[in-house]
Amino acid sequence: MWTYLVKRLLHALPIALAVTVLCFSLVHLAPGDPLSAVLPSDASQEVVDSVKAQYGLDQPLPTQYLRWLSRALSGDLGQSISSGRAVSEEIGKAIGNSLLLAGLAATLAFLMGGLLGILAGYRHGTALDRVLSSLAIAGVSVPHYWLGIVLVAIFSARLNWLPAMGAGPDGSGHWTLDQLPYIVLPVITLAAMPAGIVMRSVRALVADTLGKEFMVALVAKGMGQGAVFQHLAKNIAPTTLAVMGVQLGYLMAGSILVETVFSWPGTGLLLNTAILQRDIPLLQGTIFVLALFFVGLNLLVDLLQPLLDPRMKRL
Repeated sequence: MWTYLVKRLLHALPIALAVTVLCFSLVHLAPGDPLSAVLPSDASQEVVDSVKAQYGLDQPLPTQYLRWLSRALSGDLGQSISSGRAVSEEIGKAIGNSLLLAGLAATLAFLMGGLLGILAGYRHGTALDRVLSSLAIAGVSVPHYWLGIVLVAIFSARLNWLPAMGAGPDGSGHWTLDQLPYIVLPVITLAAMPAGIVMRSVRALVADTLGKEFMVALVAKGMGQGAVFQHLAKNIAPTTLAVMGVQLGYLMAGSILVETVFSWPGTGLLLNTAILQRDIPLLQGTIFVLALFFVGLNLLVDLLQPLLDPRMKRL
């Protein structure tokens, strides 16, 4: 087991390093001048040079990367050009809201997708299977922004049941039940696509496993449905866990459109703001944290899979 853990950790380190190179390089290769967002158009060359030196933008890119990486590893992600506050402080405020949104959306998506996938797999080829599969395809196909706008038009503008945007009147960062209505529509919008993907994956796994010879033999021997389901769950659990792990990373990193539509103060909205304002330190820091979160999540899934299927330790 320890050999497996060490191998997975050694695999994750170069991936994490490559992520830092990519996020640093892509941001700098994008067109536009980051100082144009904060400096007046008639700023003197002395002022421009001074601001560039302040943020280290006057140094060669390799030097900027090494300095940025060194500071990032110690927790210092620099200073936001637009707000003047520490990037780590900006991300720290936003990441709690994103984790809450992604966690609730993941819970909803995995419960719905898992239960409907098992039901469709057991009824493979029936009318119920076709109806549930059609709903899953609709959930995967509908764009986030379109679904969010439709939900706002129905439940906020027409029925006036739920607020359309924001995270509630309390800006302290401490959540209360009064703020619950503000998260309902973003959660449903964000959960639609992963629920469809999980449902289709679980359906295919259940249908395939039930058709295997050992499962047919268990049923033929008269084993109870509960015992058959235990064997089924044991066989589909590793792959299902991997699918859910990827989707959880997607929920965290891919929520930029949902948070923008609902003005949800998370990392997605922060990333959108950084792009629009060409705030390079904030953009790099946000991408860096999200990318490492994704790498760490995949590593966690890799480490959990052998607990469900010991055969994977040999890989």
